[in-house]
Amino acid sequence: MTGERPIAEAGRRHAAVRLCGLLLCATALSATLGGTALAQAAADQDAPPPAFEAGNPLARKRPSERFGLDTGQTGLPALRGAGGSGNVLAGAQPSGDAGDTGDSVARLPRFRSAAAPVSGISGARGAAAPASLLRQRAAPPRRLGVPTRVLTRARTQGFVTDLRLTPVIQTPVSGVPLPAAVPLPTAIPLLGLSNPGRLLLAAPGFRQAGEADPAYAPLGIKLGTMTFLPAFTQSVGYDTNPDQTTARTARGSMALRSDAELLFRSDWSSSELSGELRGGYSEFPDNEMASRPNASGVTRMRIDVDRDTRVDLETRFLLDTQRTGSPDLNAAATSRPIFATYGASAGVTENFNRIQVTLRGSIDRQVFDDARLADGTPLIQSDRNANQYGVRLRAGYEISPVITPFVETLLDTRIYDTPVDQSGYRRDSDGVGLTAGATVTLTRFVSAEISAGLQRRDYVDPKLRAITAPIFNASLIWQVSPLTTVRFSQQTGVIETSVAGSSGVFTDAATLEVQHDLLRNLSITVGGGFLSSDYQGVQIKERGYSALARVDYRFNRWLTLRGSYVYQQITSTDRASSFSDNIFLLGMRINP
Repeated sequence: MTGERPIAEAGRRHAAVRLCGLLLCATALSATLGGTALAQAAADQDAPPPAFEAGNPLARKRPSERFGLDTGQTGLPALRGAGGSGNVLAGAQPSGDAGDTGDSVARLPRFRSAAAPVSGISGARGAAAPASLLRQRAAPPRRLGVPTRVLTRARTQGFVTDLRLTPVIQTPVSGVPLPAAVPLPTAIPLLGLSNPGRLLLAAPGFRQAGEADPAYAPLGIKLGTMTFLPAFTQSVGYDTNPDQTTARTARGSMALRSDAELLFRSDWSSSELSGELRGGYSEFPDNEMASRPNASGVTRMRIDVDRDTRVDLETRFLLDTQRTGSPDLNAAATSRPIFATYGASAGVTENFNRIQVTLRGSIDRQVFDDARLADGTPLIQSDRNANQYGVRLRAGYEISPVITPFVETLLDTRIYDTPVDQSGYRRDSDGVGLTAGATVTLTRFVSAEISAGLQRRDYVDPKLRAITAPIFNASLIWQVSPLTTVRFSQQTGVIETSVAGSSGVFTDAATLEVQHDLLRNLSITVGGGFLSSDYQGVQIKERGYSALARVDYRFNRWLTLRGSYVYQQITSTDRASSFSDNIFLLGMRINP
């Protein structure tokens, strides 16, 4: 036992000596490696960074070198394929094949981390070093830059227009435009024009105020492809001379006026059907004999056959009463006889490049009711019933979109139901007219049509002298501003008469109307009219004047308060035909 104890102590001393030697060797080796790592870090900072390469640098290594661990120079584990057997964690210079491993590692981008070094590992570049290397090996290559952003914007933010997917949005209907007035030379004699007030109250194109503000314009009733705009107006007021007789026999009365109208228009993509129908009744409680109806209407149908061919169809009618002091009654009537005119026309328009040719045919009829005299005897007027047939040919040439001059020829014949009237005259006649004019569209706010020429009418009865008279027709619509509109119209023609010895009446009628919107729902309309009637063959001449003032206040789309004042006067060489009249009306207009 004594001998074994010295032997054990000697072994322990020998093991301790060997352990101390190993620690000294390890300390020296660590110092050597730390200096080498610092030198390598300084060299890395001075060296320029390698160029970025989108390809995977590990793709060039053999499968056996891509994955797994190997033993480094220090005996610590190292990643295989990251630089031969060098210690990457310690930052040692990799060794191995320069053409294979070294070149691949040199191409890797260097990702430096600002993290603090890991304690316990001398000379380590930081804790983020292994993660950076693994991210380099595992993350797929990405392309960042302008080309990628431009492509993404083009696909996600670009707007591609496809007409097949574009919806067709139609503007809501907020009113039907008024059809143009029927030219006077084409109509059967409208004896209602002997009353100048009709020019402003009932003449086509002047009976309705202009288009209202869209916020107050009626939307109408839609049935299928048609839009209808009905309206009803009830007014009460006073008329100073409802009989329209001389001031000596004039007798005023309270006036009750009822009006109804219907406007309609189609919503077709091509062709169009439109029109207006109006009717009213004036009642005078203090003078029942002066109560009377009136009505008028026109419908139009446009058929677009093709791009260059158009067919126009039209029907029209007018119903009114004659004033008791009219020269055509030839007697002092106590009632206002009713007369009516109605007719239709059809025309074809063909475009030959800039040349436009229109051929139009028409047929009209006039019918008169019997009058009643003061002694109760009826005054027969059936001998005034007649038919008119006419043909109109117009040719125009479009010089520019602004102006289109044209020439027009009119041929017509008038045939009475009774060959000889009560005065013994044969009033059948033939007429011809030639005019030249132009259609002008200066801007979208100004449009006009002006024509002038000469007309002649020959009668079958040699006792009736032929009439040769000038023709002047004009129509102007001027949109002065979004709030003000000006309309002007003038028409001339030869109408029929029953005055003995007179072959016809040369009539010139002109109207001027100005509408201004004071507010979006408040508009004022003022107008004036002039009427000249010369009875050919006799010494009867009449001059008529009329004035109109109307105010419309719209509560909403369907209810309007309307007030109006009309003044009309006729000065005639026949004193029994002269009169003056004042009409005051206040009423409500309903657009259901």
